[in-house]
Amino acid sequence: MYKLLSDLSIIEVSSFVASPTIGLYCGQMGAEVIRVDHKVGGLDYDRYLLTSEGRSLSWENLNRGKKSVALDLQSGEGRELLVELARTTGQVVTNLPEKSFLSHTAMSEGRDDLVSVRIMGWHDGRQAMDFTVNAASGYPLMCGPEDWDPATAPPVNQVLPAWDFITGAYGAFALLAALRHRDTTGEGSEVRIPLGDVAIGTMANSGAMAEMLYRGGDRERLGNAIWGAFGRDFRSKDGVRFMVAALTPKQWSGLIEAFGVEQEIAALESELGVRFADGDTPRFANRHRLFELFQHAADGFDWTELSQRMAKAGTTFEKYRTMHEAANDPVLVANNPLFGPSPANPSGFEYPATRSFANMPEKPVGDPAPAPYLGQHSEEILAERLGLSSGSIAKLVDAGIVRLSDKE
Repeated sequence: MYKLLSDLSIIEVSSFVASPTIGLYCGQMGAEVIRVDHKVGGLDYDRYLLTSEGRSLSWENLNRGKKSVALDLQSGEGRELLVELARTTGQVVTNLPEKSFLSHTAMSEGRDDLVSVRIMGWHDGRQAMDFTVNAASGYPLMCGPEDWDPATAPPVNQVLPAWDFITGAYGAFALLAALRHRDTTGEGSEVRIPLGDVAIGTMANSGAMAEMLYRGGDRERLGNAIWGAFGRDFRSKDGVRFMVAALTPKQWSGLIEAFGVEQEIAALESELGVRFADGDTPRFANRHRLFELFQHAADGFDWTELSQRMAKAGTTFEKYRTMHEAANDPVLVANNPLFGPSPANPSGFEYPATRSFANMPEKPVGDPAPAPYLGQHSEEILAERLGLSSGSIAKLVDAGIVRLSDKE
């Protein structure tokens, strides 16, 4: 964890992926992130997969390094405490509906410089989640084998909730932009980020929307091939599947060298009347002939030899792994400075934990922090932020308005 945001405190009222990711990333840069949940846990507190102790590994990893306050958010008094925490702190991240007790208007009463970032479904207020906005984006109908019949082929969903994580990253950026604006002008901001707009907007930013409008129809399915360039999965002589990509002249020439296909490429260029070194267009347009040529060459190499040849030639490639293999890979995890030692996780399960994705060589980076127990910091935060006495807090605990740590 870096200390770049050590002077920043954020109230987070979140669930699932996108909104908690904002706090996670800010926390990894040193911010104090105070997650406030309903006293029995938010909607994601017991999200699958649970350990034998009943702890969610998803929750544990999305909430590393945060502090936890647990209130009865179904009661008026609990909600008032949360709103007061928001006002006192001045920065709030949430995915609760705007038309709720935690509206920007309610939080900013008496605090004109309050900054709130709210993750929404769609811009018009409809509910959404990653897999539904992905369905709307068109991407699942671009995935799948090339020979599937477009009229009858099913969609292919991606496993990673990518739109959630992109939204979380954009939310962290938008929060810091609003805080920068406040530093300059003294003005607060209400920032609303619809998950659906992130998906459709990203599709547009990539050029895919313009492409569909220009071509007047949909792009064909490509299987595992890369759109508009040379790249695909291949299989070595001993059955290892791997992915290669050649988007630059160096990558392309290195691939030819590694596979030992100089003469075959020259013959194919002569036959087709093209120069594959001229760029992506001739390579993509003739991809099927090239795929056949490279796969034939791969049939002559075991993976160990071919991978060594590709590495020596400076190509861009990677072997396919199962996720379990990736989690146990020494290069990806054990010897990667991204990962630190296992903190004292609430689950009791020890495993590598991530530091900040950003690497700052001149700055010390600490070890990953554990996720909190639900309600672990309720007493601390209510005393420090709202000035409540220990007696007042004890009364709130006895009344069921405040919950302390669920460690036991």
